[in-house]
Amino acid sequence: MTMIQHRYRLTFLTPAFLGNAEQTGQWRTPPIKALLRQWWRVVYASEQGHSVNVAAMRATEASLFGAASDGASQSNRSRLRLRLGSWDKGRMTNWSGVDSQRIVHPEVGGKDGRPVPIGAQLYLGYGPLTINGGQTSLKIGAAIQAGDSAELSLAFPDDEEATRLKRALWLMHQYGTLGGRSRNGWGSFILQPAEPTTPAFEAALDEELTMPLGSALSQDWPQAIGTNAQGPLIWQTEAVPDWKAAMLRLAKIKIEFRRQFVFTTGQNAPRPEDRHWLSYPVTNHSVREWGGNTRLPNSLRFKVRPDTDGQLRGLVFHMPCLPPPAFKPDRRVVESIWQRVHAHLDASASIERIAA
Repeated sequence: MTMIQHRYRLTFLTPAFLGNAEQTGQWRTPPIKALLRQWWRVVYASEQGHSVNVAAMRATEASLFGAASDGASQSNRSRLRLRLGSWDKGRMTNWSGVDSQRIVHPEVGGKDGRPVPIGAQLYLGYGPLTINGGQTSLKIGAAIQAGDSAELSLAFPDDEEATRLKRALWLMHQYGTLGGRSRNGWGSFILQPAEPTTPAFEAALDEELTMPLGSALSQDWPQAIGTNAQGPLIWQTEAVPDWKAAMLRLAKIKIEFRRQFVFTTGQNAPRPEDRHWLSYPVTNHSVREWGGNTRLPNSLRFKVRPDTDGQLRGLVFHMPCLPPPAFKPDRRVVESIWQRVHAHLDASASIERIAA
């Protein structure tokens, strides 16, 4: 079978928390392949008009990405090959002085009840980042620092999968992030051709890669970027000089759109409130029926992208889907809550709607 080979330069625009077995940042191919697989599913779903036969999709996916099974007849090797030019460990081992910008979160208070300024990066990166002596610090051994890059080589079949993979790579370039807390913008990266034979991206956010909010909330996994009457649910911040300023903008935006949903209950609430449907769990605001082990990821995602003259912009985009059955979601309630979030973002002076 004829194989197509492409080489890209993958460059991180924000620090990435790509943990290895020692829980320290390191360049690795598995998370890159997993991310490509996620965006491949989006492309596949778009080709099916978002009426996906999941069993058929998984069979096609397994034939391309590989699958392991206890039964030898069901196992197969991946027809996609990925290789990194280096597997270097992260060089960002100290966060001292990095998170100098403070934000006020009305729900984070001191003993006297007054809001306490917290680090913007800590707010978006809690987990890989922690607080030590009042300062943000790395909980993991090291992070891959912004500006680090490596060559990513890919080889894939010259058949119908080539078109899907090229579109998935463009989506990764435009919207993809890697590692811990990546939905909050950490591990933002770009892909640039590393050789003349690797074509530059010429794709666009076709209508089939988007989906009206109401239709998306009839799906149980994210298949597209959402839309409403104003267009794709994508916003960007103003251009800023570096990743710290970009993450500060995104932290403020996240606090603002969450604050409009005010809690009236605390721990072990008898029923979910509107804010719970954005993401769960929420510190100090559990739901009795949901418990402490259920997880609802935020479907509103962040990324940092390059602008002109070396500047950066924060990106906010929504990939909605219906929460899992364990949450017993009412689609109309969830839709109305997200409509309020979208309206808030449209009205915000710190962010603007864009087309792609």
